[in-house]
This record gives sequence, structure tokens and C-alpha cells, in this order.
Amino acid sequence: MQVPLFVRPLTAEDRATLEAGLRSPSAFTLRRCQMLLASADGQSTLAIARTLRCNDQTVRNAIHDWNERAIQALQPRSSRPHTIHALFDARSLDRLRSLLHQSPRSFSKETSVWTLELAAEVSFAQGLTSRLVSDETIRAALSTLGVRWKRAKHWITSPDPEYLRKKRRDRLMRLAKAHPTWVVGFEDEVWWSRLAQPEQHRWVGEGERTRLQELERAKDDKQAKALACYGVLVRQGAQQDRMMVRFVDGRPVSEVTIDFLGWCRERLAQQGVRAWLLIWDNASWHKSEKVRSWLREHNREVKATGKGVRIVGCLLPSKRSLEYALGTILFK
Repeated sequence: MQVPLFVRPLTAEDRATLEAGLRSPSAFTLRRCQMLLASADGQSTLAIARTLRCNDQTVRNAIHDWNERAIQALQPRSSRPHTIHALFDARSLDRLRSLLHQSPRSFSKETSVWTLELAAEVSFAQGLTSRLVSDETIRAALSTLGVRWKRAKHWITSPDPEYLRKKRRDRLMRLAKAHPTWVVGFEDEVWWSRLAQPEQHRWVGEGERTRLQELERAKDDKQAKALACYGVLVRQGAQQDRMMVRFVDGRPVSEVTIDFLGWCRERLAQQGVRAWLLIWDNASWHKSEKVRSWLREHNREVKATGKGVRIVGCLLPSKRSLEYALGTILFK
């Protein structure tokens, strides 16, 4: 049977401190003050333990701590170990520094990037530590060396001045592929003129010139001077690619382009499409103020009414880019 244990006699100052501790926001301090005041009032450790719903040994530890440290017993002790065994001595730290200045591939690893886990593994294999240590042990050792371990940030840089535009285009294409009601449409056009003369080459003598006769349309000729063909290659998720083609009189201009976009918009709406990522080149009739204004007004109307097909235009870096892109898609 254990010997009854009580706190040493309390002075008026001690009791005032313990009573003030009953209002402490710290649960540890509050519980200690309750135990010590109850013991000072003559209650046994068992009775205190039953009242506070704790173990008898917990009450005894609090009383012993108060009898030894007085008011300092109201604060928890440090949980840090009393003795710390350094796994890296001065020589091991120097070896660790030189080890990290080498590539992991020098130690038969399949990477060129050091990680804390990999550094711990190689340190143990090279005899720097007596056992396999944790990542935090390596971090602490590096801190002792004055080194902060931080993962390098990978910044994608490109000499291409059009990199940001291409990146935006690729991001929009990924979004369109993930949405079943979105489509990607590659738009381009070609036109022919009845009056335009092709380039001619021939061998001539020195001083001679080659002249082409300019073709003129007769006054009673009512046919159009040129014929244009607009086309869109539509790609929608896993569905088979489809084409929308339209022939118009004249060459491509802003007004004809707007009419063609409206014609495509109506057919896409009938197919349940909600958004159209329009990819086209930098032709003057694509980036004219009239076409851009029409796209802005159209998208505002779609947003306000919640009906129709939103058209997101994406210009390619050069006029030849779309021809290359379409050739890659159609003949891959």
C-alpha cells in the first residue's frame, strides 16, 4: 500500500497563485491547480483522482513536481530528450556537403535530382551514418551546414516569341476535348480570280522584258470576278471529324467572313454545341476590327441570353501555321 502523499504547506502567496491558475486558459495549468488545492485541503490522491477522472499516479506526479519546482510545476516540462546523439559529426557533415555536390547517378541512382530521402539512403550506403536516418535528420544536418533544402521551381522558357499564344491555344484545345458540348474548329479559306494572271517565267535575252497582258472584265459581264471557298474542320471529343464548306462569290473579306461564321454558328447550335474554339490564321479579314467587334457582340448576347454558341477566336502565329496544322491532322 502506498504511503499517503500531500503537498507541502502552502503559503498565502502559493494559494493565491493556485487559485488564479483555476482561470488559466491552459488545461495543463488548470488541472494541476485543481490537484494541488485539493491535496492542500487534505484530500487523498485516490479521492482527487476519482473526482478529476484521472490516474492516481498522475496526481502523485503533480504533487512531487510541486514539492520540487514550486510554481514552475504549473507549466509543462519540455518534451525534448535530455540527451541528443548527433548522427552527423563534423567529418560526416563535410562528407555530406561534398556528396550532394555530385550527381546521384554517380552512386548508381536513376535520377539526377537529389531528394532528402535519396540523400539519407546514399549517406547510409556510404557510411556517413550508422543507420538509415529520416528526411528531417538530413534537413537538420543541412541546416547545420547553413544550407536550406528547397525544391527548384521549373520555369518553362522558350525562345519562341509566340509561346504564350500557343500555350493559350493548347490549353483551350484541352478544355474543348474534355467538354462534350465544345468543339474545336479549324477555319481557312481559298479563293480564285478569273482575271488574275499567274506568275510566268521564261528565258530572255539581255535587255528584253516579259510583259503580261492585263485582263479586263467586259462591261456586260455579270459574273463575279472571284470565287471563294470557306471551310471549317470540326473536331468534337471522340466523334469523327466533320467538315463545313461554303462557296461564295468574291474574295474573302470581313463581311463575307462574318456571314460564314453566322452560318456555321446556326448549324453548330442545331447539333447541341455550346462553345466553339475557332482556330484560324492571321489573315486581314480574320483580325479586322469589324470581325472582332462582331465576335464581341455575339458573345455578349450569348452570355446575356444563355442561348447560342459562344465563339472563342484563337489566332495562329503565322498565316502558314493553319495549313501545316490541317495537313498534320488530315494526313497523319
